[in-house]
Amino acid sequence: MAKILVALGMGGHTSQILRLVDKIDDKHELCYLICSDDQTSKTKIRKPGTIYYMKNPRDMKDKFLGKVVLKMIPATLDANKILSHAKPDVVLCSGPSMAIPLFWMAKLRGVKTIFLESWVRVHHKSQAGRFVSPVTNLFIVQWKSMLHQYKKAEFRGRLS
Repeated sequence: MAKILVALGMGGHTSQILRLVDKIDDKHELCYLICSDDQTSKTKIRKPGTIYYMKNPRDMKDKFLGKVVLKMIPATLDANKILSHAKPDVVLCSGPSMAIPLFWMAKLRGVKTIFLESWVRVHHKSQAGRFVSPVTNLFIVQWKSMLHQYKKAEFRGRLS
């Protein structure tokens, strides 16, 4: 039995990752990570589990790279604290910016990571995908056309 920390993003990221969570055997323990400014993801969770919150490292209004980098600092501290408390065996995420500090902190702690590139990514990498691909244990793309974008990508079909 593995303990899986599922990172939920807003909107489509949450919908996609929860489709994958629906396929996870009930013998595994689930816990969830939601950005503190996300008002809807919690209501979409269908399988029980502890819910953790972290600061969002990116606001859609943030166009200045320096502001995003500064927001990564408290998000990284939150991610580290949550990993310490939750003690997951695996972190599962589908692409919101919270994946960046979360996956790097998980790598430093020896926690396995699975990244699901969004189904809307047909030809180009996502920002989160660019930053987490070097540390991800399993990197899944939902289009065969994306296999050449990432060195260790695997195609497992589409969830959407």
